[in-house]
Formats: sequence, C-alpha cells, structure tokens
Amino acid sequence: MASQSQGIQQLLQAEKRAAEKVADARKRKARRLKQAKEEAQMEVEQYRREREQEFQSKQQAAMGSQGNLSAEVEQATRHQVQGMQSSQQRNRERVLAQLLGMVCEVRPQVHPNYRIT
Repeated sequence: MASQSQGIQQLLQAEKRAAEKVADARKRKARRLKQAKEEAQMEVEQYRREREQEFQSKQQAAMGSQGNLSAEVEQATRHQVQGMQSSQQRNRERVLAQLLGMVCEVRPQVHPNYRIT
C-alpha cells in the first residue's frame, strides 16, 4: 500500500508540475502577446506621425499657393468694387435726372390695342 501511496504522490506531484508548466507557458504567451501588441501600437503611432507630417507639409505647400491666390482674388475684387462705385458716382446725376424726367413728364396717349366701338 505504501508503494501505491508513493506512486499516487508522484503522480500528483507530476500533475502539479505539469499544471505549473502550463500556467507558466500561458503567462509567457500572454506577455509575448502584450509585448507584440505594444510594439504594433508603437509602429502604428510612428506611421501615423509620419503620414500626418507628410500631410501637413503637402497641405502647407498647397495652402501657400492658395494663400497667394486668395490675396490676388481679394485685390481683383476690391478693384472691381472701386470701379463700380466710381461709375455709380459719375452716372448718378444723369440717371436721376432721366428717371425724374420720365416720371414727371406724362404724355397721355391712347393705347394702340384700344378699339373704339
């Protein structure tokens, strides 16, 4: 019976060691997965920073030329508005006189479509 008990004890110890090895293997696997995840996250962040920097440089190049373009459009718009204002000032009196003349001078006429029956 002692040898059976001793054999059972050996089996229990072997099972315990096997369970510890399995637990250690699981812990190592979890650590490796965590480390791989952190490395992947770092790579993603680095790639994102590179792409963001590239985007910013392209955007700055595009906005630089667009900034000049908007200044040119602003200048042309100001020039056109000034031209319209000066034209309005030059023709204001003539147009007012013409409008007042048309409104105040009433010439009664019979409409051409009017029929006397």
